[in-house]
Amino acid sequence: MDHIGIDVHKRESQICILAEGGELIERRIRTEPERFAAVLGGRPQARIVIEASTDSEWVARCVEALGHEVIVADPNFAPMYATRTRKVKTDRRDARALADACVLGAYRRAHRLSDVQRHVRGRLLVRDVLVRTRTRYISAIRALLRQQGYRVSSGSTEAFPARVRALALPGPLLSLIAPLLAVMRHLNRQLAYSDETIERVAAYDERVQRLRSVPSVGPVTAAAFVATIDDVQRFQHAHHLEAYLGLVPRECSSGDTQRRGPITKAGSGRTRWLLIQAAVSILRRRPPEAEALRTWALRIAARRGQHVAVVALAAAWPGSSMRCSAMAPSSRHAKSHRRWPAPRSRSERSNDTHGGPGLAQVRRVGERESRLGRGCRAAA
Repeated sequence: MDHIGIDVHKRESQICILAEGGELIERRIRTEPERFAAVLGGRPQARIVIEASTDSEWVARCVEALGHEVIVADPNFAPMYATRTRKVKTDRRDARALADACVLGAYRRAHRLSDVQRHVRGRLLVRDVLVRTRTRYISAIRALLRQQGYRVSSGSTEAFPARVRALALPGPLLSLIAPLLAVMRHLNRQLAYSDETIERVAAYDERVQRLRSVPSVGPVTAAAFVATIDDVQRFQHAHHLEAYLGLVPRECSSGDTQRRGPITKAGSGRTRWLLIQAAVSILRRRPPEAEALRTWALRIAARRGQHVAVVALAAAWPGSSMRCSAMAPSSRHAKSHRRWPAPRSRSERSNDTHGGPGLAQVRRVGERESRLGRGCRAAA
């Protein structure tokens, strides 16, 4: 079997073919389906390794349609580039390193999203762009009004144009901000449509409906979480999921020296931001079903500060959601009766031989130094 490495780029891609008979073939082509078909269409079935990137999915599907086996590899796996010289990096050397990794098996498969979750991710991306655009318009309007001594009262972003029109603004200033207000009205309609579409798409996913039973978690947060993890079975432990979302502390330790810093912020920034917002909402809104969680977080805040407590609460949520998204479908009326206790201590968890659903089985990871110590036992 031939082994092929493809270094995919936006305009051109480098192909390195290690034929079964020992022949080395190198080609540089334009990143187009027709060119891949012309170069690889007539060859016998081969194993191909490409890096995970923005274009990797459609390239993989295009090559798979030609009858080849395609492996989308994690580019962060260092052994994959063990044969490449560090001092010289070119597309040709990268493609050769991928071909060598294909021969040696020195790669780690990257997860390929399902079509449904890929569509949900696209919807969430569009919504995120709309929200950021509206935020920039609001900031610009506020700045222009403050320069003239006017202040807009606080309130919802949807009602921001109405609050601006309620001010007694002079004609020249009103004509200055009129284009932004007109665009904001259209943005609000598009955002409402986007939210309705996400909720309609997520309504068919039972995992999203179960995750929405968690306090302060709405359809956008639940859909973003499910779209990020896709298949929960690929995570062996809740801590792996928390590390995947970048909610674990950085560490630079050697010998007897141990240094830990802020969270790694790896993975999806949008999902991590939504989890942080859900944690902040629990602390501020005080939902009665999450009182135990809030008390547990406040104990951490008293010792380590509010920022650490918020991250700890956000890091505790994925562990419980991992169990919640994998469990059997629950009753539709479970949300009104379920109460979410604080994470239990290590001794309490060790008495269980099998974990059940809900936040009662949360692994506490936000405060690494204590490792589910005094604070968790006191909250339990």
